[in-house]
Amino acid sequence: MPPKIAGQGCHPLRLANFLHSDVIGTSAPAPSRSRSGLAPALDDQARLTLLAVALVALPVFVQAPLVRLNPWLAALLTAPLLGAALLLERFGGERWRDAGAVLVGFSGSWLAGSLFWGWFRLHPICHLPLEACLLPLALTGLGGRWRLAGAFYLASLAGTAATDAGIAATGLMPLWPQVISAPLAEAPWLLQEAASRVFDPLNLVLLSLLAGLLLSICRRLWLQGGACAKVAAATLAATLAVDALFLGSALLAPRFTGLI
Repeated sequence: MPPKIAGQGCHPLRLANFLHSDVIGTSAPAPSRSRSGLAPALDDQARLTLLAVALVALPVFVQAPLVRLNPWLAALLTAPLLGAALLLERFGGERWRDAGAVLVGFSGSWLAGSLFWGWFRLHPICHLPLEACLLPLALTGLGGRWRLAGAFYLASLAGTAATDAGIAATGLMPLWPQVISAPLAEAPWLLQEAASRVFDPLNLVLLSLLAGLLLSICRRLWLQGGACAKVAAATLAATLAVDALFLGSALLAPRFTGLI
């Protein structure tokens, strides 16, 4: 038998290891091997969780600037996104079918986000209702072939609700329309001022408790096993990471947040 090559297939991917150990709180499974046996390959559930993380981050870097540039284009892009997702789910084969289902759920989140940020962004009270516009479909999908789509959409909606709850609990909600409607020269300063209030002792305690609750939910979902639970856990955890990234950007480089 030939000797085992040192370091080959012995360590999980760094991102997967971080999500398991630092965010979810469980040890990462060892990666499987590709058909050739020469390189590690992600299993199906790992691919789906990484896809969910990427889809949570995508609106921050792509949708936000696109909506500001052309809200109609952002909203109409839902159609090709959904079409590609349905084709993957129907004809993508075993490896891509589940990814297509997750993309269906993402298409719903994309449409809701485009509607709010395109036409209702000055009215934060409309945020959660618009994000939940496809809630009945998502709940129905949990019982059938679209359970992964429903899992992503519902976890994304739960993350949005938690974010809005944190903004409201810290008293920052009234500043939302002020920041968005302010002249470009004033908006970054207002956003920095709003972000700095997060570090008031009481606000910091409230947000820490909320983040701890969400991480606890992520852990429970992850330990349940199954693709749907892990996609939901990864989506919630990624939402927390994106919120932290937004807070850091608001403090250090508010023009790059996509909000102004």
